[in-house]
Amino acid sequence: MNYDLEMENQIKNIPNKKKLLLHACCAPCSTAVLERISEYFDITIFFYNPNITEKEEYEKRLNEIENFVKNINNKNIKVLRGKYNPKDFFDMAVGLENEKERGKRCYKCYELRLRETAKVAEELKFDFFTTTLSISPYKNSKWLNEIGERLNSEYTPTYLYADFKKKNGYKRSIELSQKYGLYRQDYCGCIYSKKERDLTKKLYTS
Repeated sequence: MNYDLEMENQIKNIPNKKKLLLHACCAPCSTAVLERISEYFDITIFFYNPNITEKEEYEKRLNEIENFVKNINNKNIKVLRGKYNPKDFFDMAVGLENEKERGKRCYKCYELRLRETAKVAEELKFDFFTTTLSISPYKNSKWLNEIGERLNSEYTPTYLYADFKKKNGYKRSIELSQKYGLYRQDYCGCIYSKKERDLTKKLYTS
């Protein structure tokens, strides 16, 4: 399925602005996504990322996304803080600690964050939900959309299909991050991705 085209078809059939809960992992990934879809939705960015192991890193990313939304000064875009409990992530990762990045652990992490997004979207009576994660070339858009489609049958809000890296979305996110001087992290956030990053750096510098 062409998920980008599917999103465009969904948007085309919306008669007026709807409420969208947009899960976001960081400010840089949010930039091009908001630019692409904010004219079609009243958007609340949902920052729910228990995978970010270090509290300092978590707060840094959260503050960055809140400051970015303030700077763009769009009254139709808000930020909602999700609960921060890394135990949720570690419980999910039991038995998957030695998986490589982009493997089964990442799939389960996508599911953890998207399920919470769908749940909150239903509780707060949003019309749609989706995530910015597909803008990254390091994230599996097929998995993300399969999970979203499955949750679509479990919760009332409609999942908005997306592959935000299409139409140079990732490139645009880099341009906008530079424009706004945003902090761009070089690892996903979990302790496992950080260890893999550190190992890669060590190999390249040794």
